[in-house]
Amino acid sequence: MKKYYLGIDLGSTTSKAVIINEKDEIIGRGITNTRANYKVAADIAREEAIYDARFTLLTNRLEDEIESKPEFKIYMEDIRCVFQYRQFKRRMDSLEKKLKETVQNYSYDNKEDIAEALNSIIETIRPQIKNEFIIEDLGFKNHFFRDIVSERYNGEVEKADRSIYEPLMLALDKSITHVENEMVQFNFKELIDESMKTLEDKYLGLVDEQEDGSKEDWYYAELNAVKGNYKNVEYTLREHIDEIAEEDIHIANMVGTGYGRALLPFPEDSIKSEILCHAFGAHAVFPNTRTVLDIGGQDTKAIQVDSHGLVTSFHMNDRCAAGCGRYLGYIADEFGISLNELGPEAMSADKETTICSTCTVFAGAEVKELLHSGEKRSNILAGLHKAIVQRAMSLIARSGGVKEEFTFTGGVARNQAVLKYVKQMITESYGKITMNIHTDSIFMGALGGAMFARRNIEIELPSKKKKAKTT
Repeated sequence: MKKYYLGIDLGSTTSKAVIINEKDEIIGRGITNTRANYKVAADIAREEAIYDARFTLLTNRLEDEIESKPEFKIYMEDIRCVFQYRQFKRRMDSLEKKLKETVQNYSYDNKEDIAEALNSIIETIRPQIKNEFIIEDLGFKNHFFRDIVSERYNGEVEKADRSIYEPLMLALDKSITHVENEMVQFNFKELIDESMKTLEDKYLGLVDEQEDGSKEDWYYAELNAVKGNYKNVEYTLREHIDEIAEEDIHIANMVGTGYGRALLPFPEDSIKSEILCHAFGAHAVFPNTRTVLDIGGQDTKAIQVDSHGLVTSFHMNDRCAAGCGRYLGYIADEFGISLNELGPEAMSADKETTICSTCTVFAGAEVKELLHSGEKRSNILAGLHKAIVQRAMSLIARSGGVKEEFTFTGGVARNQAVLKYVKQMITESYGKITMNIHTDSIFMGALGGAMFARRNIEIELPSKKKKAKTT
């Protein structure tokens, strides 16, 4: 029996799971947001990693076909996105039902108008989201259910009459957390079958639309690769699906880490500090790493590591959420936008507004005052992002500075504006340094946990702990 190893990074804003094999190769990744419930978040992330592992095993079996036949490569990419859409749709169906129940329980005089507007919004965003998953590869962007729905729902609510704006926003707030708390069990083979049917509709549609002349060149390139051939791909996949669906992903050992690690139902010796895990994971991907910056949801850590990926020193700020993912979430809520929109809007700024407050609550008040005085939102966001990185740079300096290669980990590493200022300030302070920012940066803690699980070794943090006293 093949053995696999699981690492779960239960963060305050996102929960990640990574499954590796006995060669330290990642075969599965899973991620979800942690806003609703720690236990559910950990379970969802683990299940997502197992689904992803099955896709990896399937892809490995079809490696020769994928490399030699374009239709196999395109089909495998498409079916992953559609598979995620089928999962999303189950939750969306549940959310639609809950939204309608919430509105029906309202005591507003204009309840019928609210219900009518809600139905219109649902009918508008449902096909939008389906199209983005199936045609535009939304599934590869690792956006969370809440963010996907909220961005589109809020955009439609903005168009509604002011008299129903607040009730509509309240309906989503009251309904979505309930749906996020549901642990939905999906059957891999059943979802694959559904996904194949959806893809058949997509490819038939591509053939029907070939003559309309309204699509881009890439569209027709895809069409030519799959039309007439997708049935052969589907037939080949079906030869392996049953076996892959039944294969035992045997987890021989597991390690939990992250802000909420104490809530994981793991033995005490299977729980490790996120500092150790982020360092070990970063070093595994980038062996020359000697300095790691992890900006997570609730704290920021500057870590120095040795040639084996073990921590030699660290400095952290965990007494205030300012400069962390929670801080960005708070600001996004203040502006009424999603986390995904923060970075792109900050990147459009023509200057960085100076933000004086370092406390999350006070910064929120300062932001409101700046908006009231006419300051552009994009400039305020740029200033907030710059302030976050300045705080992180202070921790790096106190931990010993940047040595050799620098690796940026954590969920905030996905934010384009944060990346911009990190690159800028590291270069200004330490010169030309190799900076590692990987697509899997957010998974480094979970990867480190999985690697500790495979090795089954006891490692402790340096006895002389260094911790920032900022608030």
